[in-house]
Amino acid sequence: MASSISVMIVANKIISSNCKSNEKLTNSKARLSKAATVSRKEVHKARLSFTSLSISSPSLSASSYSRQLSSTVPCQSSSDEYSTTEKERVENVVIIGSGPAGYTAAIYAGRANLRPLVFEGMSRGGVPGGQLMTTTEVENFPGFPEGITGPDLMDRMSKQAERWGAQMLQEDVEVVDTTVRPFRIKSTEREVLAHSIIVATGATAKRLNLPSEHIFWSRGISACAICDGASPIFKGQELGVVGGGDSATEEAIYLTKYGKHVHLFVRGDHMKASKAMQDRVLGNKGVTVHFNAIPLDVYPDMRGKMAGLIIKDSVTGEESKVPLKGLFYGIGHNPNSDLFLGQLELNSSGYLVVEEGTKTSTPGIFSAGDVHDTEWRQAVTAAGSGCMAAISVERYLTAENLMMEFHQEEPVKTETSRSTSMTSTLEVEDSSSFDALATFHKGQFALRKLYHESDRLVTVLYSGPNCGPCRRLKPMLFKVLEDFEDKMHYIEIDIEDDPEIAQAAGVMGTPRVDFFYKKERLTSLNGVKMKSEYRRIIEENMAKQMSNKTVKVANKV
Repeated sequence: MASSISVMIVANKIISSNCKSNEKLTNSKARLSKAATVSRKEVHKARLSFTSLSISSPSLSASSYSRQLSSTVPCQSSSDEYSTTEKERVENVVIIGSGPAGYTAAIYAGRANLRPLVFEGMSRGGVPGGQLMTTTEVENFPGFPEGITGPDLMDRMSKQAERWGAQMLQEDVEVVDTTVRPFRIKSTEREVLAHSIIVATGATAKRLNLPSEHIFWSRGISACAICDGASPIFKGQELGVVGGGDSATEEAIYLTKYGKHVHLFVRGDHMKASKAMQDRVLGNKGVTVHFNAIPLDVYPDMRGKMAGLIIKDSVTGEESKVPLKGLFYGIGHNPNSDLFLGQLELNSSGYLVVEEGTKTSTPGIFSAGDVHDTEWRQAVTAAGSGCMAAISVERYLTAENLMMEFHQEEPVKTETSRSTSMTSTLEVEDSSSFDALATFHKGQFALRKLYHESDRLVTVLYSGPNCGPCRRLKPMLFKVLEDFEDKMHYIEIDIEDDPEIAQAAGVMGTPRVDFFYKKERLTSLNGVKMKSEYRRIIEENMAKQMSNKTVKVANKV
């Protein structure tokens, strides 16, 4: 038996060597687009066949074995692209969610040669990158003595995961079936099979559910000061933040850049924020802290716009009004665990129940980050649990004899796409630099010219200088628009550089995308949507334009 195992090890090395030689003869681009992957069932079946064969024929040579096994198991592809046609492929591990937990899990799984498939998400629970995409300075993540913005940190983690072979899909997972093996995961665009799953879906900002909240949501009330604080309607105004933790105190300080004064409403008798953040808030003359302040409702002015907040003192019972033009929530989060209701064990608050750090109630499914963390909820602890989940997956796959390794001779080099490059090189235009024939533009001069003169469909993106979701949207939107060059005009408006334009358009939060045709606003989309949504709007309106032109020509004839 020992000699048979030795033969198998040597033969595997022969096959590996042959595969590498064949790869060198194959054009890399063709390999990326056409290479097929064998299912893990075939590999397992072939190796089981060899085991029985080697036991009955102990004299079988390594070269003979390698020829027999090679005919059954083709050389595996090193492609890091995911093809929707590979319906029978079973992934080693699917990571649902991104953020520090998901990206760290992807880095470790990639380095373990597992080639993880990552569903970064899009709308469920927020944009790819998670909660850090809506934060400014992260000052307590190790390795950045000067601090780093949340979006910058997430961009770096994402690129590092891709460098080690992780496959990134900006899609929402809609259904997970944990009752079958392999597990089935259905997203907005595809269905995949996986031997293991890492749940890194994070958490979503809570709402207060005030009586008038639905009326003023995105019209004065927001859960993201970083996204919406720079909006013209908030500049020079009295603003409020509800909460007493690090997120709320950070938002209060951030808003002092734009508001006349900021009120921080703490519902208890003390703040839960770190001592450093408490000192910063209490020492800031632009912030007034209201303790024991229970928000009851917002109230409007004579024109129906938000005018202020009604609060109740939890000690005295006294009610009072605080004039405000904007109210921001920093009151915690709810775990994004609804995908697993009835399938995995949850606690009374909806958090996943785990054992040994990351193991859920179903073998093969592991948790990472805020979806199970009821206590710490820090970027660094989320990253740590992502590491633990990836190592746990590797051990599980090995123990269950399910692992298929995808070896990389060297880390994948992440290349900057044309769309990503353009988002960083687009410059504000004036009369001397404006070119009406170009597709992509920036600034109010281009907007005014094209709004009045363009005969194409016009797309306007309103973005903020510190808006993490805007950063994710830009390259995605550019990629969609590249397919319609010479048929569209795109203009980016920075609401801080061009506040009068944003105010005239009624922009109350970023990102926002408006579509125009011949001065008529066709539709507006707030936040980040799936690529298919932007494409659908473009194609539908282009079809209408074509139909109208055909009718006009027919009428003339």
